[in-house]
Amino acid sequence: MTTAAATEAPTRSVPEGDPALIGVPTFIVGATALGLVLTGYVPTGAVGASIAIILPATGLGQLVAAVWAAALGQSAVAAVFGVFTGFWLSYAALVLGLIHGWFGISGDAAVATQGLFLIAWLIMIVLLTLTTLRLPAAFTVLFTLIDLALALVLYGTVSDSPGATTAGGYVVFAFTAVGMYLFAGALSAATGGRPLPLGRPVLG
Repeated sequence: MTTAAATEAPTRSVPEGDPALIGVPTFIVGATALGLVLTGYVPTGAVGASIAIILPATGLGQLVAAVWAAALGQSAVAAVFGVFTGFWLSYAALVLGLIHGWFGISGDAAVATQGLFLIAWLIMIVLLTLTTLRLPAAFTVLFTLIDLALALVLYGTVSDSPGATTAGGYVVFAFTAVGMYLFAGALSAATGGRPLPLGRPVLG
């Protein structure tokens, strides 16, 4: 009877798709906005200019991609998108919190607070870089450029070096270009074309 019941039980459908088709383009648009802020496209006092994109589009897009990847059983992909969900949402919280005084942080402590944020996330993204060296090389390039951008912005922030911050903004554009390449390859594969080459992993 148990066997018969098991035979008659409906087969659970397995979800399909590629979470990168949501995660990567929403990452690109947020990174582009951030790069424009860092390179001075908007006035220095308008640091919140990118939040209208980063909070509802990038943060939410990364979250959707992470949940989708987890539903597919793609744990590593879910971890990557989950990490960047945390980064983008916490960046939005930091900027809005400092602008509106939500966290009780004095003006004198604002620079140290930004340094704390950047140090914590630089450590996390470096760890992510090192633990994903078995992914194709394009991802290693992407994460390494993110590490470099964070390091430059950190130095520019704590050392009051606008040049370093601007350089960090241009590195943001560099990893955004890598993200565009990844998105083009994923979308090509999803529409019946050939995926773009991503390079051999650093670790086999």
